[in-house]
Amino acid sequence: MNRRHRPPTGSSPARPCLRMAFSERLCRRGGVICGQALMALADTSMVIAMVTANGGYRPMTTVDQTTHFMRAVASADVLAEARVVRLGRTMSFGRVTLTNASDNKPVAMVSSAFAML
Repeated sequence: MNRRHRPPTGSSPARPCLRMAFSERLCRRGGVICGQALMALADTSMVIAMVTANGGYRPMTTVDQTTHFMRAVASADVLAEARVVRLGRTMSFGRVTLTNASDNKPVAMVSSAFAML
């Protein structure tokens, strides 16, 4: 395996955390953020986590994303904390936890698989 495809050794991997600012444009009626926006946030944060774990950009594409929605988010920012579970040569896997920024309660859990190109 090429060195650029391995996560750094001797240190704990970084866990990128992204914030999606609340916007009415992301909402359904009643100020509830739509699931599509939450899934896009999770996918983006996982790509950033993979790039961080890899030590630089590497082409990849999402092949699977499973989202478990736990509660609605209304009129609040959303935080995404991504964790690489396995960084492989051809496939990589990760998990994202989405939380409501105003009360720090979990909103969704997301698991993803990526083809490393």
